[in-house]
Amino acid sequence: MNITILEEKKNRLRFMIAGQQNTLANTLSASLKHDTHVKNVGFAIEHPLIGNPTFVLETDGEDPRKVVSSAVKRLDKEFAKLRADA
Repeated sequence: MNITILEEKKNRLRFMIAGQQNTLANTLSASLKHDTHVKNVGFAIEHPLIGNPTFVLETDGEDPRKVVSSAVKRLDKEFAKLRADA
């Protein structure tokens, strides 16, 4: 997964995930929404066939990079459990 940081501030991060579509974007967005440090998160894909999801994440002061990293780690654990149960 290739993530490009487009804008970074103390409690705000705007980033793009290259080569992904709604499936991963919705999953990551849902995981971020369950984090207590997340005040707001959303994403947009400008073109449904060739666009990449661009996220905007706002936190309560927690480092946004750490919040995204934690969300990805949670998803990795969930997917590993699904693979093990299959």
